[in-house]
Amino acid sequence: MEKYLNTIINSYQGYFNYLKNEILFPNWDNYFYGLIVISLGVWILELLFPWRKNQKILRKDFWLDLFYLVFNFFLLNLILLIALSNVTAQLINDFLSIFGFELSSIQFFSISSLPGIWPLVVFFLISDFIQWNVHRLLHTIPFLWKIHQTHHSVKEMGFAAHFRYNWMEPIVYKSILYLPIILIGGVTIQDVFIVHFISIAIGHLNHANIGWDYGIFKYIINNPKMHIWHHSKKIPNKYGINFGISLSLWDYIFKTNYIPSDGKNIELGFHNDQNFPKDFMEQELYPLKK
Repeated sequence: MEKYLNTIINSYQGYFNYLKNEILFPNWDNYFYGLIVISLGVWILELLFPWRKNQKILRKDFWLDLFYLVFNFFLLNLILLIALSNVTAQLINDFLSIFGFELSSIQFFSISSLPGIWPLVVFFLISDFIQWNVHRLLHTIPFLWKIHQTHHSVKEMGFAAHFRYNWMEPIVYKSILYLPIILIGGVTIQDVFIVHFISIAIGHLNHANIGWDYGIFKYIINNPKMHIWHHSKKIPNKYGINFGISLSLWDYIFKTNYIPSDGKNIELGFHNDQNFPKDFMEQELYPLKK
């Protein structure tokens, strides 16, 4: 028990020092300033090329979503996720050691042996496909849907709406994503950084007030014109459509794609969302309430 307690303490101290160094001593793989650059860049695109021209610059819940962006990207890691991730890794290592195994010994294959940029491509495809499946679970399992309703409470789309999600949602994603990823060897920190920021850039664009679909590439890359239908209040089935995270590819393969018309001015939200709480703390506690 002491070992896990030390892991938690070291995780908090390590992440706090890491975040402090990210702010004070930036380098090329800087998450703090990387998020700021991407967010400002997409916001400028919104202002230059607005799809819904009558939408205000400071749209509905702009400041709430901006707080969610900072909280979920930085503070939630400090409060919970880093310690939880490190404890989980320690538990898995300890469990495997009972049977005389190490983490590296259960890996199915190593992508580091692939030529050129293929390790990065394979890692991106696998992680995005897993997240697509997790996203579907968030819509089909009642308690997970209650968690995910925070994200679907957005009434006007903008770049920062990308990060409006309940604190339990990344726990679900990371828990399910973690186990398959550890079975793949050869994933570098550089691969993780690149894939993470590609996902952030595409996610920001998908939620922005921009009417793009990337032409022929819309069948591969998720895009604002497709993703807005995922947030539509009226959907053609019980569980939702267009579950793509970075790639729309999976929706077209598994027939969950749905773009019936121009979604420029459709109503966003979900059934009975008028009863959903409006402030941050109540939204964070909402899934735990009866």
